[in-house]
Amino acid sequence: MYNTPLILDFLGQVARNNNRTWFNEHKPFYLEAKAEFERLVGDTLLRLAQIDPTIAHLKVSDTTYRFYRDTRFSPDKSPYKRHLGAYISAHGKKALHGGYYIHLEPGHCMLATGNYWLPTNILTATRNEIMANRERWNECVRNPRFLQLFGIPGEHQPEDERGFGLALLKTAPAGFPREDEHIQYLRMKDYCAWTVIDDDFFTHDGCLDRLADIFATAKPMMDFMNAVIDDYE
Repeated sequence: MYNTPLILDFLGQVARNNNRTWFNEHKPFYLEAKAEFERLVGDTLLRLAQIDPTIAHLKVSDTTYRFYRDTRFSPDKSPYKRHLGAYISAHGKKALHGGYYIHLEPGHCMLATGNYWLPTNILTATRNEIMANRERWNECVRNPRFLQLFGIPGEHQPEDERGFGLALLKTAPAGFPREDEHIQYLRMKDYCAWTVIDDDFFTHDGCLDRLADIFATAKPMMDFMNAVIDDYE
């Protein structure tokens, strides 16, 4: 079990006091929350390596982000983030290769798997791959467990508690048939599957097994995508 209430308490206080004076006065609080989050991520890496050996080489530092915001091009000049996140990808945090994401934020904790904001050429290649391997794609995304956890594209919005695909084209992509039975999958701009979890998810025994089950459900979809993406990286 993990002391995520401590982490979420810290993040809630940062959201209400997002300035350097408060943060510097409460630096030990931040370091305690950071250490607990990194313990969670480290144990998650060990658990996920059992279902995905490609991530076994990663260290915690390979997956986590700076807590300090880059405010240079943002109208929001708050210096600190309001969440803690870790992105576990075999090719690194900045790679197109898909991975597993853990997001802790009061009232909006989330687990996500897949690929974000892919370039047009890779999206086109992915769409062609889906059409050429319909049966295998259906096994990945139309099985009962995947549909229960994530649903189908267009069924949910990014702010909903679950979903598959953050954004879709308004119509069929150029060169693809409008009436194709897989059109909802061909219209996707990303292949991200997410589910919101309770704030106390990580305080329960067996939480990492539950996390692994959620990620394992989406992994075949991600593997399908990565097989295409890796040809371009």
